[in-house]
Amino acid sequence: MLIQLLTLLFIVIFPVFIFKIITKSSKSRKTTPPSIFPKSYPVIGSSLVVKSHREDRVQWTTQILQSSPSGTFTFNLLFGRRHIFTANPANVKHMLKTRFSNYQKGPVSYSGLFDFLGNGIFNVDGESWKFQRQVASHEFNTKSLRKFIQTVVDTELNDRLIPMFSDATVDKTVLDLQEILQRFAFDNVCKIAFGFDPACLSPSLPSAEFAEAFEDATNISSRRFRALSSLSWKIKRFFEVGSEKRLRIAVARVRDFAMKIVREKKQELADKSSLESVDLLSRFLCSGHTDENFATDIVISFILAGRDTTSAALTWFFWLLSQNPEVEKEILKEIKGKSDMPVFEEVKDMVYTHACLCETMRLYPPVPVDGKRAVDDDVLPDGTVVKKGSVVTYHPYAMGRMEMIWGSDWAEFNPERWLQRDEEGKWSFVGRSLHLSGVPGGTQDLSGEGDGVSADEKGGGWRSKAVQGGAGDGGWVPAVVYCFSDIENERWIPCQDSGQCRV
Repeated sequence: MLIQLLTLLFIVIFPVFIFKIITKSSKSRKTTPPSIFPKSYPVIGSSLVVKSHREDRVQWTTQILQSSPSGTFTFNLLFGRRHIFTANPANVKHMLKTRFSNYQKGPVSYSGLFDFLGNGIFNVDGESWKFQRQVASHEFNTKSLRKFIQTVVDTELNDRLIPMFSDATVDKTVLDLQEILQRFAFDNVCKIAFGFDPACLSPSLPSAEFAEAFEDATNISSRRFRALSSLSWKIKRFFEVGSEKRLRIAVARVRDFAMKIVREKKQELADKSSLESVDLLSRFLCSGHTDENFATDIVISFILAGRDTTSAALTWFFWLLSQNPEVEKEILKEIKGKSDMPVFEEVKDMVYTHACLCETMRLYPPVPVDGKRAVDDDVLPDGTVVKKGSVVTYHPYAMGRMEMIWGSDWAEFNPERWLQRDEEGKWSFVGRSLHLSGVPGGTQDLSGEGDGVSADEKGGGWRSKAVQGGAGDGGWVPAVVYCFSDIENERWIPCQDSGQCRV
């Protein structure tokens, strides 16, 4: 009898007890959300969870940095390796100014990009980088090159881009704005770099062998850094199979074409003792920098720097305007206050457009993350310990989304955060340095050009150029709106909702 009673009590009480535990556990889960910070395990660290976020790594690391009190987080990886991410302005200033020489691209980056970029400015450190920077900075600060860049861009606008938008308006044609702006940027940068016009923005939107080879070389080179080990791509390169075979073919096409132009210009220089063209390559050769490999490497590096970065910034710029009609009205008002001719001196005074470009690059920087390798042990200003050989990545994308930098309205597209009213009620631009703004390249200025060096490092910075233009009478140009799926790799997919962008 006792046994039966105990059995009955167990049958009745045990389910109630289990229900209480489940309910309590469920409530605990609801009131205590899981931590955004990844767990670290012996030997493997957080390697597995980092690998699982390969497709959304920029957004994921942004959320982690937003949740970190210091804006910095250290990932423990396989076999004790460490990867530090930071959106802390003081740390970024420390890396790019105070201890600039201690944070370099390093041998891993160099070997991964060497086949494509060689010893170009964006793949070297130390004295080689410093020399190329000085050469490029000198050339970019000449009035003749500045005038040449303005002429090239104006020609591409008036002869190709604006007519294409005008035709699309009349024919009610849907355009892939990202592709159009990529072609626009590639035509410009090729003409500026070595005087070659690939004509990618011709009305038929032709396929250009050089452009396609450059695209393949860029994409496959970047994939090397997503491999589990550099040994995997090195083995494929040794046996010339798969993607490494395609990379060899693409790089050969790019470098052979560039080398051909270098030799033609060298021959022209030998025959005439001077060159009529004023593109970047011609200027290098006329300055005495006639080594073919040096000239080829630096030209390819500048094409890479100006191609996707410019088109990405412009694409996001127009997309944001399509979402903020009141901002668009202010830009149109500023444009109408200028003359019909895109005079360079007038462009410098377009402070509202300038602010819109800066606000665009705050939210969607063309280079969302940039990693460096520590040469020696160091300590960042926020106290983070950096061991020799550790990778430290500063995160412009996250910096543009940090409440401690921009305030509670960081998610809003608000160009006026860059402006202030003067005594007459007119807008004036408020400069923000690199380590305060989160915009890669330092204080933005419409008045000239840049050499790719941080503003703090040289007291200057990247500069942007705005050019007046329009399509027809300012009519609507239907466009597919594109958004980033994987910002780190600049891979785009169409948004679910298509829209219209006014040009």
